[in-house]
Amino acid sequence: MTGAAQENKQPIFNMDKIYVKDLSLEIPHAPKIFMGRDNPQVDIQLHTQAGSVEEGVFEVVVTATVTAKIGEKIMFLIEVKQAGIFQIRNVPTDELEPILAVMCPNILFPYLREVVSDVAVRGGFAPVLLNPINFDALYQQQKQQQAQAASSTTTH
Repeated sequence: MTGAAQENKQPIFNMDKIYVKDLSLEIPHAPKIFMGRDNPQVDIQLHTQAGSVEEGVFEVVVTATVTAKIGEKIMFLIEVKQAGIFQIRNVPTDELEPILAVMCPNILFPYLREVVSDVAVRGGFAPVLLNPINFDALYQQQKQQQAQAASSTTTH
């Protein structure tokens, strides 16, 4: 085998692009919502998805939906889809899913966190600081749920 042929078999992992795919801020009760001094209840939902763009190139998207409420009134709602295009080649198929579900979201999360905080401040609110996320634990939990769902459908 030539040196070039061996080199082609080396695993490749590159970030080609990191970008905000979608961004929205809603303040349905402005300007009156700014008159209150109550602290809001903040709910944060996180979701990841990955898809193939072309052979060896993948888009990974981490979506955060942040809803702040005072009682039943929505103070603000922020939704951010932080995305990245990653080149992943010469990686065994069984290792690809954890890379897309854990490693890529770990790279994107600091960017997502910054956008959420910045949008909250630009909307006239205090910064929203997202706590660090253990994407490996989320991935393992998702795999367990899928296994449980698969076993419950086969037993019915």
